[in-house]
Amino acid sequence: MNNQRLDKFISGQLNMTRKNAKNDIRHGYVTVNSKKLTDPSAVINTESADITYKGEKINYKKYVYILLNKPSGILSASNDKTRRTVVDLVPKELKRQGLFPVGRLDKDTTGLLIITDDGTFAHDCISPKKNIPKCYIAHLDGKVTKQMCEIFASGVILADGTVCKPAVLEPIDENFAKITITEGKYHQIKRMFGAVGLGVNALHRQSLGNLVLPETLNFGECVEMTEKQLKSALSQV
Repeated sequence: MNNQRLDKFISGQLNMTRKNAKNDIRHGYVTVNSKKLTDPSAVINTESADITYKGEKINYKKYVYILLNKPSGILSASNDKTRRTVVDLVPKELKRQGLFPVGRLDKDTTGLLIITDDGTFAHDCISPKKNIPKCYIAHLDGKVTKQMCEIFASGVILADGTVCKPAVLEPIDENFAKITITEGKYHQIKRMFGAVGLGVNALHRQSLGNLVLPETLNFGECVEMTEKQLKSALSQV
């Protein structure tokens, strides 16, 4: 289960192309258990082998989990030919092949976003069946009323007839409100507010499960997640 071709391992762990990984292996830049290994197709045990690249030990990680405070204007995607994406914000020391955002925040939406290469974890975070709450702060063009809160609690019906799961809407002050949902339909929050006659000027995701965006993490900054944070993200609260 932990066996992998050497060139695939080097490519994935060091964020380089397979072609470059093969060339570097053939040039003798890689050692496995203190011996130079120059065959890119050699199969290694990724968890038990001691592997170095140009003299630096590679600390194997099956998956990486990165917490980003997403700024406005950045695309929630792995790559794009013309626009900057959230993966472009990942620092070199955390970057590797196969990273993608867990769910999507609209281009102009800010806040908590996880980037990983673990598909199972990502599915568990965003699947409506898992009931993981996602909390946002919305800046609105009008005032939230008691009736609106009741409509959200019973399940908003969008303009196209789509019925949303019950959500919690809490007014903060005249033009700000806290909204908690457990699903993630396309432009859902903006469409939900649109269904009750309000426009969204700005939207910021504050938390996922029990994971709250750290106040010390500035817009555009990333940090590798701890085990505690991973468990918090999957909490149904």
